[in-house]
Amino acid sequence: MEIEKRYQMKFLEIGTDQDHVHFLVQSVPTYSVTRTVSIIKSITAREIFKRCPQVKKQLWGGEFWTDGYFAGSVGKHGNEKTIANYVKQQGDTYHKLYEDRQLMLF
Repeated sequence: MEIEKRYQMKFLEIGTDQDHVHFLVQSVPTYSVTRTVSIIKSITAREIFKRCPQVKKQLWGGEFWTDGYFAGSVGKHGNEKTIANYVKQQGDTYHKLYEDRQLMLF
């Protein structure tokens, strides 16, 4: 949640499903999807390695995140519920870790 304080983005929901994480994020239009994903991946990886150094050893000093990601946007032809339902249908064991659906104006 510290990312929200430094960048113009809001985490609406965070969940896990077996071997990956889902983030439902609200951001400003001036941030590209690539920039948003890069911010989240770099800061979370750095914090995980700092708090749990054994993770870096288990990865043999490798990268925490894969290069790929899926991003969907809410706009004219979609809405937040559509994306949330899509995420929940992707796996068998979705677990919601965090939710804050109060949208912000930046």
